[in-house]
Amino acid sequence: MSSLTLPIETERLVLRTFERGDVESLSAYHSLPSMQRYVFTKTRDKRDVAGALSILRHHVSLQRPGDTLTLAMVRRGDHALIGHVSLHWSDATAGQGEIRFLINPTFAGQGFTREAVSAMFDLAFDHFHIHRVSARSDGRNHHSIKLMQELGMRLEAHYREHALFQGEWDEEMQFAILDREWQRSTKVQDFPFRHRVA
Repeated sequence: MSSLTLPIETERLVLRTFERGDVESLSAYHSLPSMQRYVFTKTRDKRDVAGALSILRHHVSLQRPGDTLTLAMVRRGDHALIGHVSLHWSDATAGQGEIRFLINPTFAGQGFTREAVSAMFDLAFDHFHIHRVSARSDGRNHHSIKLMQELGMRLEAHYREHALFQGEWDEEMQFAILDREWQRSTKVQDFPFRHRVA
C-alpha cells in the first residue's frame, strides 16, 4: 500500500501517530474499568499503559495484511489527546479492513469520534483502496451502534452471549460498509466538517 503523510487535520482534530509523551493522556481513558471491555491490551496500572502505548506507537502504516494504523485524536484548540482510531488491514485479496476506536468518556457525545472515523474511512477507501470496512460493537454500547448507523454502516451480524467478560455474557454486533456506499454517504449534508491529508 502507498505511503501516507501525517498528521491528518479535520475541522476540530489533528490525527497523528502516538508519541512517548502521550502516556498520561492515554492512561486517562485506556485504563478505566469501563474501557477494558473494548481494548485489546488490558491496562490496570501505568506500567500496563506504557506497554499499550509502546504497541500503539508501532501502528504507523499499512504495508501488509495484519498491519494496523492507529492515530491519536488530538483536539486542535488545546492539543488534548482525547482518544484514538485504528484501521486494521485484515485481507489483501478481498480488500478487507476493520475500524476500531476508543474515546475518553469526558469527550464523548460531542461528535469527535464521528469526525475521526469519517477521516479514517476516507483513508481506507481513497488512499489505501480497501473495498470493505467492518466494525464491531458491544451490544449494549448504544452510542457506538448509533454512530455506525449514522455513518451508513449496515448491521451484518448480532452474536448473542458469544463470550464471557467479567462473569457476564457479552453480545457483539458487527457492522460494515463498502467503498461505493461510503462515497454516497459522504454526500449527505449531515457531515459538518471537512478534512485533508497534510
